[in-house]
Amino acid sequence: MKVVFAGGGGGHFYPIIAIAQELGALLEERRIANVQMYFIADKPYDERALFEHRLIFKRLSTGKMRTYTSAASSENIIDMFKTGIACVHAIGMLFALYPDVVIGKGGYASFPTLFAARLLRIPVIIHESDAVPGRVNRWAGKFAKRIAVSYPEAAQYFPQGKTAFTGAPIRHEIQAPIREGSHEFFGLDPALPTLFVLGGSQGAQVINDGIVEALPQLVERYQLIHQTGPLNLTEVEQTSALTLENNPNAHRYKPLAYLNDEAMVRAAGIADLVISRAGSTVFELASWGLPSIMIPLAIAHGDHQRKNAYIYAKAGACEVIDEANLTPHILAAEINAVMDDPERRKRMASAAKAFAKDNAAAKITQQIVAVLVDHRRMEAQPQE
Repeated sequence: MKVVFAGGGGGHFYPIIAIAQELGALLEERRIANVQMYFIADKPYDERALFEHRLIFKRLSTGKMRTYTSAASSENIIDMFKTGIACVHAIGMLFALYPDVVIGKGGYASFPTLFAARLLRIPVIIHESDAVPGRVNRWAGKFAKRIAVSYPEAAQYFPQGKTAFTGAPIRHEIQAPIREGSHEFFGLDPALPTLFVLGGSQGAQVINDGIVEALPQLVERYQLIHQTGPLNLTEVEQTSALTLENNPNAHRYKPLAYLNDEAMVRAAGIADLVISRAGSTVFELASWGLPSIMIPLAIAHGDHQRKNAYIYAKAGACEVIDEANLTPHILAAEINAVMDDPERRKRMASAAKAFAKDNAAAKITQQIVAVLVDHRRMEAQPQE
């Protein structure tokens, strides 16, 4: 039995890991042996996670259609050719593997694999993380056997009868925040409130700049754990060193390129407020029951991050600052407004917990197993 996962960056990769984790456990529980799981993408993203969850990586380089520039731009034209070549390679790859099911998370990286699956009549299941589906998932929804959505608002974009509201899958390793010993882990003061800044899997330049410029005001009252993204750490360290030069509270600011699972749950365990993008992180924050300020990505396709953020805000779990309105002064003022009102933070935390959807990975896995069993049954039927 073979299962293929297809998707792109961290917003797709870690939900895939959560599903693979649950699927492996369920198949083991049902004593279904000899299951091989593959991850097809342009890069492995986190090789350790792939190894730990027995996912075999298959590289498939593809192009990317940029929605923030003209379709006729040289970059997009070149990437159209790359995508065409990737589709040919994907057909060969899936023909050789001939999996029982392909699970797509959307995004440009999954398109060639889903295209090949459709051509080869391999069953497809997709999961949509956002309130507004991307173009690949909208297209794949037309032929997918099952469709899982994180937001009920996304269901309207897909055919009725095969779409289920499951929530977003979250890995077991990051579901339970740890408070004990976490201040010491980061070298922070237990007596001070902590801000946790998350810029998404690649980091967020706008959030980084806003935080660094506001640091003189922020470190007067708070300590900060700031995930900058690997590509941005050096710049943030250099800029923050200048911004906080001769500041006696400079030690309260902790910029980090990347947080592993332990660092993530420890940061969540001591955070009083999170400043974040509004991608797949929304459901992690909800599962932790943490109040947050969302700064949605302005160039996201279909404005999906903004829609995610405002749905979450409508539930009472967060405040939203649009990128166009973001200044260091506005950011610091919004942080202070939330932090100065403990009852408000308590209400936001409760709303976040209520927004969380438990057992999303298990629900998606049940759909996968149903399609697997159905596909095997059809293969076993004698051909007339």
